[in-house]
Amino acid sequence: MIRAVSVFLLVLAAASPAVHSLSLPSHNNKPGTNELSRRKMMGGAAVVAFSSLLSGSSPSWAVASSPPTPDELKRIQVGYKQITELLNNFEEATTTCRENGGECKRDAEPIRRVLGLRSTTDPLFQIEKVFDKVKYMDGDIDLETFFQATEDWNSAMTLSNSMAFISQFGEYNPGGGKDEVLKYLNESKKAVVVAQASLKKIMDALGLQELPA
Repeated sequence: MIRAVSVFLLVLAAASPAVHSLSLPSHNNKPGTNELSRRKMMGGAAVVAFSSLLSGSSPSWAVASSPPTPDELKRIQVGYKQITELLNNFEEATTTCRENGGECKRDAEPIRRVLGLRSTTDPLFQIEKVFDKVKYMDGDIDLETFFQATEDWNSAMTLSNSMAFISQFGEYNPGGGKDEVLKYLNESKKAVVVAQASLKKIMDALGLQELPA
């Protein structure tokens, strides 16, 4: 709280000519319309800054230019681990069976889940926003390699998602059947392998270790 008030006083000091001019106008020296608007804006900025500090939030410009938090970086590691586990147990993970020995079907939803495409709680949900913050990190990071890996990730994720989605309806399409489901499921898996490799390059560029199994 003390820090917030201190920062506010600094901002207010910078805007004080505007506040003073607005509260105590001089009849002999009237400011022009543009100058008055500028002073109002300065005074408003002081209020916004103070409100943000009191609420514990940061102005949008501060958030946009901040590096990823440790928790955000941890999401990359957790996501990579989940993708690896999926690939290591792909057939089992993508097969669902009815209870009491009922019919079994292949299901592509686990693929979309590990890629962060199912829920806001998925570790890799909108992970691109975290990638975008990396340019604000300190340290020796090969940004060219990093951003190339993120592009490869995006391409592989998009392709895998498309193939997974098509496989969900492969059995019901004209000329479709279980073979069509399996065909597109395997195509989706191939793209997941590329996505996994791209995510590993991203982790290496950021110095992130694989989480233990």
